[in-house]
Amino acid sequence: MSLRRLLRPLLAATLLCTGVAVQAQVSMMLPANPGGGWDSTGRQSMQAMNEAGIYTGTVSFTNRGGAGGTIGLAEFQRQAGKPDALAVFGAITVGSISMNKSPIDLSKFKPVARLTAEHIVLAVKADSPYKNLADFVEALKANPGGMPVGGGSAGGVDHIALALLAQQGGVPVSKLNYIPQAGGADTVTGIVNGTLKGGLSGISEFQQFAESGRIRILAVTSAERMKGAPEIPTFKEAGFDVEIANWRGVLGSIDMPEDNHREWVERFTKLSESKEWHAVMERLGWEPYFLPGEAFGEFIKAESERINGILVDAGLVK
Repeated sequence: MSLRRLLRPLLAATLLCTGVAVQAQVSMMLPANPGGGWDSTGRQSMQAMNEAGIYTGTVSFTNRGGAGGTIGLAEFQRQAGKPDALAVFGAITVGSISMNKSPIDLSKFKPVARLTAEHIVLAVKADSPYKNLADFVEALKANPGGMPVGGGSAGGVDHIALALLAQQGGVPVSKLNYIPQAGGADTVTGIVNGTLKGGLSGISEFQQFAESGRIRILAVTSAERMKGAPEIPTFKEAGFDVEIANWRGVLGSIDMPEDNHREWVERFTKLSESKEWHAVMERLGWEPYFLPGEAFGEFIKAESERINGILVDAGLVK
């Protein structure tokens, strides 16, 4: 037997192990606690990508919650040398960077894809005396400090939505009693046990609790009623001109090679067109909001200016 024939199985095994090692390097930072919107976005998108045959390798997930995603993204920003490192983030992060005076610079990351948008709903306890949004705002106006309202991190989309509602209702934003929560489940717990008079979150995190009768959703921040929940009126229908969405997307690491960046943009573009991903979005009540690569980068820049402008106008950032 020749030396080449003897070495062939060993070479094949070495290449196989090398391939596994490369796949194992794919990692995704989920800068939130398990079970929330960002966690679901990351895990569900990669699962759908696997089912669609777009990327079938292994992915390691890291949950690092807190401060509107800035803790996890700060860790992600410090990472280097991982060509296939990804991170989920969204509109919440933009305001949280300013609110927390975080050193994170979103423009340094590689924009991969904007995936979904989800509008915000305001909910109260099922037996709350506030039957509609006007009732809630009236109570908020009468005693803003005595109306603790929960939601995502300070400066996030939930907080901004409440600030805009307050402005529309003639409530001083500086007097709002907004209490950041670790996740949507914590907000629901606060609403149900009475420590919160109301709470804000995406409908995907509240709908199951509304359907089970634990909470009652008063209104949604979309321009029109949602197809999946036509019974929920909009803020505008209730007389408050507030429209804002929580978008979510994926970033590549700062030092992601250009070839890897292009490949991930292509993969997420294919994902956006796949029936597997559309089934996920329909099941979770997410709206398609796809934007690839550099176009997403331009959106991030414009959205950063818009959200920070709202925070300044609302007195949340000086």
